[in-house]
Amino acid sequence: MKRTGLMGGTFDPIHIGHLLAAEAAREAASLDEVWFVPSSVPPHKPQPGASGEHRRAMVERAIGGHPAFRIEDMELARGGVSYTFDTVAALQKEHPDRSFCWIVGTDMMNDLPNWHRIEELAERISFVCLGRQGEESEERNLPEYLRKRLIPASMPPIGISSTEIRRRVKAGRTIRYQVPEAVREYLERWRLYES
Repeated sequence: MKRTGLMGGTFDPIHIGHLLAAEAAREAASLDEVWFVPSSVPPHKPQPGASGEHRRAMVERAIGGHPAFRIEDMELARGGVSYTFDTVAALQKEHPDRSFCWIVGTDMMNDLPNWHRIEELAERISFVCLGRQGEESEERNLPEYLRKRLIPASMPPIGISSTEIRRRVKAGRTIRYQVPEAVREYLERWRLYES
Protein backbone atom coordinates (compact mmCIF):
# COMPACT_ATOMS: atom_id res chain seq x y z
CA MET A 1 0.00 0.00 0.00
CA LYS A 2 1.43 3.36 -1.00
CA ARG A 3 1.84 5.98 1.71
CA THR A 4 0.51 9.34 0.58
CA GLY A 5 0.78 12.65 2.40
CA LEU A 6 -1.92 15.24 1.79
CA MET A 7 -0.93 18.87 2.06
CA GLY A 8 -3.94 21.13 2.19
CA GLY A 9 -3.97 24.90 2.03
CA THR A 10 -5.15 27.89 0.11
CA PHE A 11 -1.76 28.26 -1.64
CA ASP A 12 -2.56 31.93 -2.14
CA PRO A 13 0.16 31.86 -3.45
CA ILE A 14 2.19 28.68 -2.98
CA HIS A 15 5.77 29.47 -1.90
CA ILE A 16 9.10 27.85 -1.11
CA GLY A 17 8.07 27.20 2.51
CA HIS A 18 5.20 24.97 1.34
CA LEU A 19 7.57 22.97 -0.84
CA LEU A 20 10.17 22.56 1.91
CA ALA A 21 7.47 21.44 4.35
CA ALA A 22 6.15 18.85 1.89
CA GLU A 23 9.63 17.52 1.25
CA ALA A 24 10.43 17.36 4.98
CA ALA A 25 7.19 15.46 5.63
CA ARG A 26 7.84 13.09 2.73
CA GLU A 27 11.26 12.19 4.11
CA ALA A 28 10.30 12.01 7.80
CA ALA A 29 7.21 9.84 7.27
CA SER A 30 8.69 7.78 4.40
CA LEU A 31 5.88 8.88 2.09
CA ASP A 32 5.76 7.60 -1.46
CA GLU A 33 4.01 10.76 -2.64
CA VAL A 34 2.72 14.11 -1.44
CA TRP A 35 -0.48 15.45 -2.98
CA PHE A 36 -1.16 19.18 -2.76
CA VAL A 37 -4.84 19.86 -2.10
CA PRO A 38 -5.86 23.49 -2.77
CA SER A 39 -8.95 24.32 -0.73
CA SER A 40 -12.07 25.92 -2.12
CA VAL A 41 -13.40 27.78 0.92
CA PRO A 42 -11.18 27.06 3.93
CA PRO A 43 -13.08 26.62 7.21
CA HIS A 44 -10.23 28.05 9.33
CA LYS A 45 -8.94 30.96 7.19
CA PRO A 46 -10.23 33.93 5.20
CA GLN A 47 -11.41 33.31 1.64
CA PRO A 48 -8.39 33.26 -0.75
CA GLY A 49 -7.75 36.36 -2.83
CA ALA A 50 -6.84 34.53 -6.05
CA SER A 51 -9.38 32.32 -7.81
CA GLY A 52 -9.22 28.55 -7.57
CA GLU A 53 -8.12 28.42 -11.20
CA HIS A 54 -5.12 30.68 -10.53
CA ARG A 55 -4.18 28.83 -7.34
CA ARG A 56 -4.37 25.48 -9.11
CA ALA A 57 -2.15 26.81 -11.91
CA MET A 58 0.43 28.12 -9.45
CA VAL A 59 0.58 24.80 -7.57
CA GLU A 60 1.03 22.92 -10.85
CA ARG A 61 3.92 25.19 -11.79
CA ALA A 62 5.51 24.98 -8.33
CA ILE A 63 5.57 21.18 -8.12
CA GLY A 64 6.32 20.48 -11.77
CA GLY A 65 9.31 18.22 -12.16
CA HIS A 66 9.13 16.61 -8.70
CA PRO A 67 8.41 12.92 -9.29
CA ALA A 68 6.70 12.44 -5.91
CA PHE A 69 4.57 15.60 -5.91
CA ARG A 70 1.18 15.95 -7.58
CA ILE A 71 -1.93 18.07 -7.30
CA GLU A 72 -5.34 16.81 -6.16
CA ASP A 73 -7.96 19.44 -7.02
CA MET A 74 -10.96 17.62 -5.58
CA GLU A 75 -11.81 20.45 -3.15
CA LEU A 76 -11.79 23.07 -5.90
CA ALA A 77 -14.03 20.89 -8.08
CA ARG A 78 -16.41 20.16 -5.18
CA GLY A 79 -16.71 23.84 -4.19
CA GLY A 80 -18.16 25.08 -0.90
CA VAL A 81 -16.42 24.74 2.46
CA SER A 82 -13.46 22.37 2.21
CA TYR A 83 -13.69 19.99 5.14
CA THR A 84 -10.71 17.66 5.46
CA PHE A 85 -12.96 14.80 6.57
CA ASP A 86 -14.98 14.96 3.33
CA THR A 87 -11.80 15.04 1.23
CA VAL A 88 -10.16 12.13 3.04
CA ALA A 89 -13.34 10.02 2.89
CA ALA A 90 -13.63 10.61 -0.87
CA LEU A 91 -9.95 9.88 -1.50
CA GLN A 92 -10.04 6.65 0.52
CA LYS A 93 -13.03 5.50 -1.49
CA GLU A 94 -11.33 6.42 -4.77
CA HIS A 95 -7.89 5.02 -3.85
CA PRO A 96 -8.29 1.96 -1.59
CA ASP A 97 -4.70 0.97 -2.42
CA ARG A 98 -3.27 3.97 -0.56
CA SER A 99 -2.90 4.99 3.07
CA PHE A 100 -3.20 8.70 3.70
CA CYS A 101 -1.89 11.14 6.26
CA TRP A 102 -2.48 14.88 6.53
CA ILE A 103 0.51 17.23 6.82
CA VAL A 104 0.15 20.04 9.37
CA GLY A 105 2.39 22.59 11.04
CA THR A 106 2.49 22.92 14.81
CA ASP A 107 0.09 25.88 14.67
CA MET A 108 -2.51 23.75 12.90
CA MET A 109 -1.74 20.77 15.14
CA ASN A 110 -2.87 22.76 18.17
CA ASP A 111 -6.16 23.52 16.39
CA LEU A 112 -6.86 19.91 15.39
CA PRO A 113 -9.47 19.33 18.16
CA ASN A 114 -11.61 22.01 16.48
CA TRP A 115 -11.60 20.37 13.03
CA HIS A 116 -14.87 19.12 11.56
CA ARG A 117 -15.52 15.45 12.60
CA ILE A 118 -11.99 15.23 13.97
CA GLU A 119 -12.48 12.02 15.97
CA GLU A 120 -13.74 10.18 12.90
CA LEU A 121 -10.95 11.72 10.82
CA ALA A 122 -8.32 10.53 13.32
CA GLU A 123 -9.69 6.99 12.97
CA ARG A 124 -8.99 7.18 9.24
CA ILE A 125 -5.59 8.88 9.00
CA SER A 126 -2.46 10.00 10.82
CA PHE A 127 -1.10 13.54 10.94
CA VAL A 128 2.49 14.41 10.03
CA CYS A 129 3.25 17.30 12.38
CA LEU A 130 6.00 19.63 11.20
CA GLY A 131 7.79 21.51 13.95
CA ARG A 132 10.61 23.92 13.55
CA GLN A 133 13.90 22.88 15.10
CA GLY A 134 14.05 23.99 18.72
CA GLU A 135 10.32 24.67 18.84
CA GLU A 136 8.54 23.19 21.84
CA SER A 137 5.72 20.86 20.93
CA GLU A 138 2.30 21.36 22.47
CA GLU A 139 1.09 17.88 21.64
CA ARG A 140 0.71 17.01 25.34
CA ASN A 141 -2.31 19.35 25.34
CA LEU A 142 -4.07 17.27 22.68
CA PRO A 143 -6.55 14.49 23.45
CA GLU A 144 -5.02 11.02 23.52
CA TYR A 145 -6.85 9.89 20.37
CA LEU A 146 -4.94 12.60 18.47
CA ARG A 147 -1.56 12.20 20.21
CA LYS A 148 -1.36 8.58 19.12
CA ARG A 149 -2.03 9.59 15.51
CA LEU A 150 0.84 12.13 15.25
CA ILE A 151 4.01 11.54 13.25
CA PRO A 152 6.57 14.17 14.32
CA ALA A 153 8.82 15.76 11.72
CA SER A 154 11.11 18.75 11.77
CA MET A 155 11.95 21.38 9.22
CA PRO A 156 14.23 24.41 9.15
CA PRO A 157 12.67 27.75 10.08
CA ILE A 158 11.47 29.54 6.96
CA GLY A 159 10.23 33.07 7.43
CA ILE A 160 8.05 33.13 4.32
CA SER A 161 4.28 33.42 4.26
CA SER A 162 1.66 33.87 1.57
CA THR A 163 0.43 36.97 3.41
CA GLU A 164 3.87 38.59 3.24
CA ILE A 165 4.26 37.67 -0.43
CA ARG A 166 0.91 39.31 -1.24
CA ARG A 167 2.02 42.43 0.67
CA ARG A 168 5.30 42.55 -1.20
CA VAL A 169 3.61 42.17 -4.58
CA LYS A 170 1.11 44.91 -3.75
CA ALA A 171 3.98 47.19 -2.70
CA GLY A 172 5.89 46.44 -5.91
CA ARG A 173 8.70 44.68 -4.04
CA THR A 174 10.56 41.60 -5.24
CA ILE A 175 9.44 38.07 -4.35
CA ARG A 176 12.28 36.40 -6.24
CA TYR A 177 13.52 33.26 -4.42
CA GLN A 178 10.46 33.25 -2.13
CA VAL A 179 8.35 31.45 -4.71
CA PRO A 180 9.46 29.13 -7.52
CA GLU A 181 10.43 31.11 -10.61
CA ALA A 182 7.52 29.66 -12.60
CA VAL A 183 5.11 30.94 -9.95
CA ARG A 184 6.72 34.40 -9.94
CA GLU A 185 6.34 34.56 -13.71
CA TYR A 186 2.70 33.47 -13.45
CA LEU A 187 1.98 36.16 -10.85
CA GLU A 188 3.52 38.82 -13.08
CA ARG A 189 1.69 37.59 -16.17
CA TRP A 190 -1.72 37.75 -14.49
CA ARG A 191 -0.85 40.71 -12.24
CA LEU A 192 -2.15 38.83 -9.22
CA TYR A 193 -2.18 40.59 -5.84
CA GLU A 194 -1.11 43.93 -7.34
CA SER A 195 -4.19 45.75 -6.06
